[in-house]
Amino acid sequence: MNCDYLLKSLRIVFFFSLTILGMIPETNGQTLSDNNITVSQVFARVRAHEFHPLNEDNSFTLDRKLEVAGIADLDNDDWQIRLLAVRDLVRAGTKDVNEIKKGLVDQSVHVRQVSATALGILGAQSAIDALEQVLREDKNVMVRSQAVIALGQIESKKSLKLLGEKLIDDPSRDVRHQCELAIDQIEKQMGTTEKQKSAFLSLDQSSFESVQVGSQAPNFVLEDTEGTEWQPQDFRDKKWVVLIWVFADWCPVCHGEFRELMKMREEFEKEGVQVFTVETHDQYRGRVMVGKELDPTYWFSKESFQQPYTEQIYWPHLLDRAGAVGAKYGVDPMAFAVHAEYINRPATIIIDKDGIIRLAYYGTFWGDRPTIEETLEMIKTEHFSFEHHQRLKD
Repeated sequence: MNCDYLLKSLRIVFFFSLTILGMIPETNGQTLSDNNITVSQVFARVRAHEFHPLNEDNSFTLDRKLEVAGIADLDNDDWQIRLLAVRDLVRAGTKDVNEIKKGLVDQSVHVRQVSATALGILGAQSAIDALEQVLREDKNVMVRSQAVIALGQIESKKSLKLLGEKLIDDPSRDVRHQCELAIDQIEKQMGTTEKQKSAFLSLDQSSFESVQVGSQAPNFVLEDTEGTEWQPQDFRDKKWVVLIWVFADWCPVCHGEFRELMKMREEFEKEGVQVFTVETHDQYRGRVMVGKELDPTYWFSKESFQQPYTEQIYWPHLLDRAGAVGAKYGVDPMAFAVHAEYINRPATIIIDKDGIIRLAYYGTFWGDRPTIEETLEMIKTEHFSFEHHQRLKD
């Protein structure tokens, strides 16, 4: 993995150098970091990028070379294009919601997806009719799913009837699941928060992928699902820190990891390890993941997660709104699609008691990461070498 980290570091140095020299690729004269970029320029930037394709039912990203789910190339920048597009649309959206709404009917599926994402974060009431039209008519599962998420974030009571209908008859299992969540979110009035919007407004690309193994871990402050703030430096000289980025409540691998964490509580405590799971969502979605809101119907499990989670989760589940910390740590938020939602790369970061990063493992597909047992074994032996046996190679 050292070569991957070196390449990431060199890429960041190169990117910073171009920024200083004013040579970042431009769209109509606007750089990626220009706070005054227009909505139309954001759309043009997204249209011009060659993204990895979606699979046949538009619910998973396929590596364009390998034609399998995931992305083998850790230097792929699809995630940056998406993340910065959403950031720039949110920045513009305080005055240009109508322009963003136009993106919902764009020929580019990626423009439609980032437009729906931004409108949800903005809580754009004026976009409800347009988002409902997307849910009714858009052929792309990814876009319909994002429209449903946005309606939940906007707390659109007007949309409850439509969401209820689509919960029953949408052809996509993934869209139906998002409808179940959106209905509950609307009924509980737990839509997008100012903290979510602020996280996107303040995204700083100069900090992206700045972590290196063997260096001091950059500190951060993130809230858990109860609003309590946590930061790694509080455990300096006291405990090892493990950061495990999970996807969302629809991820069976993530739930498997939760079960392992609950089962291995005494072992982690004995070794002096502080575990954090991290999710790049706002409060409502994070609380669903840990069983603190509705108990959704899952196609991959007949058993409810809610009771064991509320009784046995002992570690903080952190909300990395906008994926800002993930981007800094190289986790690549919005890297690829899983179950019709763009999510971060699966990643595990291990930080020792001196605050030094000992492992930074970035997965190439949804199941590519160390198990909980393998993670603890690396800490116990202080041998930090791991590669998943199915890891994608480009």
